[in-house]
Amino acid sequence: MNLLAATMGSVSLAHALLLSGVLMAIGIAGFVSRRNLIVMFLCTELMFQAVVVAMVAFGRWYWDFSGQVFVIFILTVAAAEAALALALVVLLHRRRATLDADAWTELRE
Repeated sequence: MNLLAATMGSVSLAHALLLSGVLMAIGIAGFVSRRNLIVMFLCTELMFQAVVVAMVAFGRWYWDFSGQVFVIFILTVAAAEAALALALVVLLHRRRATLDADAWTELRE
């Protein structure tokens, strides 16, 4: 038995859920505390990845592959969100030359 197989066998559901919870907490804290649109976008992606880790962990724990299948849908939504969010960030930066979210609190035409 190689070293990788020996270390991977000792990872339990609690470890994976703890990692998922830490990633989610970092994502939420970063989203709430930062005002830069790009950092807020990256924190949203980090929260998506926390959900992915939890889904894969539960799928592995219960030997049901529907968690892994659902991850494909989550990654598809995350990719679409990334494309739209980055296009929106570029558009907003061109309009006001800032990425501070406080500059966009009022929406007017």
